[in-house]
Amino acid sequence: MIPKRLRLHTRFDRKLLGKLCGCAWTCIQAEVRRLLGRDDVVPGMIGAIQTHGELLHWHPHIHTLVTCGAFTLEGDFLEVPEFDIQRLRVAWQEAVFALYLAEGKIESEVVENMRSWPHSGFSVDQSVFLPANDRPGIERLVQYMTRCPFSLSRLVKVTKTGQVVYKAEKDACRAFPDPQHDGLASGPKRNFQILSPLEFIAECTQHIPPKGAHLIHYYGWYSNKTRGLRRKAAAQAAAAEQPDASPSGDAARVPVPSRCSRTWAMLIKRVYEVDALACPQCGGQMKVITFIEPPQGDVIEKILRHCGLWHPSSPRAPPAGESWVHDPDDASDSQTASSDESRELTYVDIDTFEATF
Repeated sequence: MIPKRLRLHTRFDRKLLGKLCGCAWTCIQAEVRRLLGRDDVVPGMIGAIQTHGELLHWHPHIHTLVTCGAFTLEGDFLEVPEFDIQRLRVAWQEAVFALYLAEGKIESEVVENMRSWPHSGFSVDQSVFLPANDRPGIERLVQYMTRCPFSLSRLVKVTKTGQVVYKAEKDACRAFPDPQHDGLASGPKRNFQILSPLEFIAECTQHIPPKGAHLIHYYGWYSNKTRGLRRKAAAQAAAAEQPDASPSGDAARVPVPSRCSRTWAMLIKRVYEVDALACPQCGGQMKVITFIEPPQGDVIEKILRHCGLWHPSSPRAPPAGESWVHDPDDASDSQTASSDESRELTYVDIDTFEATF
């Protein structure tokens, strides 16, 4: 997490979010290698960029799924002890400062001022630990990391004046702090927002990422390059075990099974909790017979007629009266549309058209 002083820059320069994710990877990789005392090991990290918090306000931060160790070049896994959070937080702070200085977002005076703060605003957390075989727990964590910023279940109501009341994830009532209490400065966080219609739309749409922007980043052992090298090495090893195979050419290429082992129906069920292959009548499991593409209109019509669902559409009737376009050079502007004289539709420039009135 970064201080509020630096969050606004990411709202107007979304590329900073991906670069911040890269800074997190640099800090984690350096800490893992320091704990293991080796520079030739590679940990694995998946970083998810989120721009919202409990409410709809702009709150950029990064969730990471990190291996509890690192891999050697031979593929052996070396476990690491618990991270030194204080050391990691300082490294994260310095990496963010270096990034913002290099991007020209802040000046060195701002950095020196922020370093003098009692609470820097930078934070790192490692409170969640999941064993390797806890697949349901890992799946729940990944769903949390990639959750949508807006939820209809947290939309309390819309008032008669159009105001929207939006609550936080934890809707438990919190006592208002005593004005005379010493802990007022660190009082309870708000758990709801009251927004006008335009403010509500603006708060929601600010979390829409730019076109082509990546919110999930893979680093180290999970990166595309590393996975590609492992697949290539596995293919070469499999080809070497076949003595009759040619060392070059198509014979040396071993087909690698696709990593997408789930069907589209299973993915829809996992994401939207809807079984696309469940029969709406009896609840039984349906089977895909074939796929029909848009040019096969006759096949679609035949199937719908057989099911009694075909409703042919009649062609639209022509518009009433004769359509005509105003021609500023035509002297017969007073001629009505009911005239028998044939007219040819011509293009009229909009500026010329408006100038005639």
